Amino acid sequence: MDGNGRIYLPKSVREEAGMHPGDIIRLEADNGGWIGLMKVELIEAGDQSPEAMEAYVRVAVRQMPDKSRVSLLAELAELIQKDEG
Repeated sequence: MDGNGRIYLPKSVREEAGMHPGDIIRLEADNGGWIGLMKVELIEAGDQSPEAMEAYVRVAVRQMPDKSRVSLLAELAELIQKDEG
């Protein structure tokens, strides 16, 4: 663990667990010092932090068919243009 409390997972462990940057990871711990983590597809109810919401959107977009992604991208681009001008 580094000075900021971050834990490094070796690449082999991440690959075996199917974890990628931006994935949502659930952590659990017990009083005996056991810590478990698992890749999940949905954020837990109640976690509406910007980071959790962004991770949720990234997972959802990855699972969309290409046609839906293109449609969403066009809609987002339109929203950005409205906000800028």
